[in-house]
Amino acid sequence: MEFELDITALQNAVQALEDSIETYKKYSGTDIKLTDSLRSGVIQNFETAYELCWKYMKRWLEGNISPDIVAGAVRKEFYRIANENLLISDPEAWFGFHSARNKTSHVYNKIAAEEVLKAAFKFLPYAKELISKLEA
Repeated sequence: MEFELDITALQNAVQALEDSIETYKKYSGTDIKLTDSLRSGVIQNFETAYELCWKYMKRWLEGNISPDIVAGAVRKEFYRIANENLLISDPEAWFGFHSARNKTSHVYNKIAAEEVLKAAFKFLPYAKELISKLEA
């Protein structure tokens, strides 16, 4: 029996990230409060999309490879396993996204918020690549 994975929630989260990035690019810089609010929206959407990405990777690996393949794996090992099974192409980039995700609780700090914002911009094509691989 073939394992099927409904990735609609992931697709929606990545689309929301893309929409928030486009809105940020279009309207940021016009007003400080607006820019801060738009940045917060991008960061929140990045956090959601990132969390869903690794959870869907985990489900796919458990359903298609082995239920125990990622049991007890730390995040770096997890991304290496995902890379070995052709879900992602650059585990080092995903290590960076994980680090940025961990900073989202510190977005009150403008420097941390800017770092997470940059990571969110870089993350989008990687998330889309994962969706493509999950769809295949």
